[in-house]
Formats: sequence, C-alpha cells, structure tokens
Amino acid sequence: VQLQASGGGLVQAGGSLRLSCAASGYPFSTYTLGWFRQAPGKEREFVAFIHWSGGATRYADSVKGRFTISRDNAKNTLYLQMKSLKPEDTAVYYCAATSTIGLFTKSEAYDVWGQGTLVTVSS
Repeated sequence: VQLQASGGGLVQAGGSLRLSCAASGYPFSTYTLGWFRQAPGKEREFVAFIHWSGGATRYADSVKGRFTISRDNAKNTLYLQMKSLKPEDTAVYYCAATSTIGLFTKSEAYDVWGQGTLVTVSS
C-alpha cells in the first residue's frame, strides 16, 4: 500500500483542520492505520490509530477529546479531524499503515508511511 497525506496548513489557535491520507495498493480495509507527528527538534510521537476492523480507536492523551480519527474504506482514505488546535500541535503529521499485529501506539509497528503534511498553529 502507498499513502499520500494532505490537508495541512496554517491555522490560528482554536481553529480546526482535517487531514486526509489517501491509500493505494493492497486492500485498504485490512490495514490498521495511524497518525503520528513530529515537531521541530522532537521525536516522532503517536497521535491516534484506528484498527483495521474500524471499531477500535486510541488517542494520545494530548489530543484526546480534540482529535478524531476515522476511515472510509470505500474511498481508501484515512482522516484526522483536529479541533481546538493549540500551538503545541504544530508538527509534520504522518499517516502510517500496518497489516500485522503490534503495539499500534509505537511507530515500529507500522511498515508503510506517507510523506507527511505540515500543520502550523499560530498563537
């Protein structure tokens, strides 16, 4: 599977953005999908994942209640709806996919990555 992330941009604090991740290749519905982010000078960190079955999701504490991960298997697309954005959400956001079982909050669990999309939140 190949992933292409989009939807990043510049937004004021308190605003919203929706990121998309379009997939092509292997059957999309069989992959667990995640979002990670990397701020300047920091390590890549987990944001959210959605299980291949679509029923289970998990979020980092820092985004819980503000971000929502979802997937549309018919469109082969993963989404991340971000609300109440804060300056500390500024980062390059990456989508990732895995067809194996693992700790889905860890980047090592994913074997396919998109190219990243930059989100900048101004104060």
